[in-house]
Amino acid sequence: MTTFVDRVELHVAAGNGGHGCASVHREKFKPLGGPDGGSGGRGGDVLLVVDPQVTTLIDYHHSPHRSAGNGKPGAGDHRTGGEGGDLILPVPDGTVVLDKQGKVIADLVGNGTSFVVAAGGRGGLGNAALASARRKAPGFALLGEPGDSLDIVLELKSVADVALVGYPSAGKSSLISVLSAAKPKIADYPFTTLIPNLGVVTAGESVYTIADVPGLIPGASQGKGLGLEFLRHVERCSVLVHVLDCATLEPGRDPLSDLEMIEAELAEYGGLDDRPRLVALNKIDVPDGQDLADITRASLEELGYEVFEVSAASHKGLRELSFALARIVAAARAAKPVEVAARVVLRPVAVDDAGFTVTYDEKEDLYRILGSKPERWIKQTDFSNDEAVGYLADRLARLGAEVALGKAGAKEGDTVVIGSTEDAVVFDWEPSMAAGAEMLGRRGEDHRLESPRDAVTRRREREQIRDDAAAEYASFNPMPRREIEPVDSDEDI
Repeated sequence: MTTFVDRVELHVAAGNGGHGCASVHREKFKPLGGPDGGSGGRGGDVLLVVDPQVTTLIDYHHSPHRSAGNGKPGAGDHRTGGEGGDLILPVPDGTVVLDKQGKVIADLVGNGTSFVVAAGGRGGLGNAALASARRKAPGFALLGEPGDSLDIVLELKSVADVALVGYPSAGKSSLISVLSAAKPKIADYPFTTLIPNLGVVTAGESVYTIADVPGLIPGASQGKGLGLEFLRHVERCSVLVHVLDCATLEPGRDPLSDLEMIEAELAEYGGLDDRPRLVALNKIDVPDGQDLADITRASLEELGYEVFEVSAASHKGLRELSFALARIVAAARAAKPVEVAARVVLRPVAVDDAGFTVTYDEKEDLYRILGSKPERWIKQTDFSNDEAVGYLADRLARLGAEVALGKAGAKEGDTVVIGSTEDAVVFDWEPSMAAGAEMLGRRGEDHRLESPRDAVTRRREREQIRDDAAAEYASFNPMPRREIEPVDSDEDI
């Protein structure tokens, strides 16, 4: 049974926001007590958190679908819906988050590091929150926003200071077992190590981690053997140690040819040229092992390598090797830039940024409105409620979508799409539609709840909006348009 998994595909879904409530306060002798619908609760987030107790991704291999809790809907009497519970997914240190196309989303290094991979949807506003001095009795509420839903890939890259690389059965696991307290599986056949082993080494006052990579063979960078699966685990290491077998019985192999092959595979994999290298001539305790080490040492030093003759069985040379590694690791740590506290970066919105764009799609012969606000608004709108649709029209008009469509060349009857996904809203544009929503009275107004002075003020505002919209539209689109009858009194509404 598989006990180590270092790459999984995971589908995560954040919680949906709860719907707002449309409710009217009712009690004896108060038939029009006003709106009292509460807002919906926020949907839960999906977070990835580095946990030192987790060393593998096997849990997500068996259960790849994870979702957070949904927000609760609002209720009458100004009761807000409960928030959905966040879903915390523990991952090992060194986990890389990628999208389906292989683009890195986050690199999680360090215990406690967290990342919100899917954000929960915001709850919809209830009609109590939508009420205003001009919209005293909204008969609608906003829907909760759906939470993020996406497929991601988690890859584990071991966080170690030293990586041991070499042929299968070169003695890497044996060296880790004597240099640290780790107890990897050791046997006299190739590919004994099926997972990267980690150990902690103490050399004087220095403490560092060491890892062995399952045996590399020719073609490992192209997928042969196990190398391609585990070469990613050497990417974070500060130093590479070539463990060369001085007691191999395979024909055609010797320490120099092994080194050449491993270096070729590392170069093919890429990204490791800047790592310092050491050479450990292993198994010098066996017959002819010391002789082969003596023969090849001079050639390796001519190539620029620092060479150590070691034996996991007799422990010869291990102290010198551990202190040399401690020296290089200390130099690598000192060369790293000093981590500074996170700074808040302010990115002010441009003065001329309208928050949305209008483009014409010649292929489909339609105008498309894109932007975070209009796309969010259509998700919040209950299209079965006329008041909610009118409220959406009012919001789009105030945002400037009416004017932008005219400047883009849209004519009455042209197809307009808001959004770019399958749930986009499609409608035939009527230039007077949004302005008409304002002129005919804001959705949710109840004239029984306003004073005569408010009625006069409201009528004058509608007339001014009508005149301004007609003048601005005529300035960039002088096509004949349907005349709008002026509103003389509230009875005409």
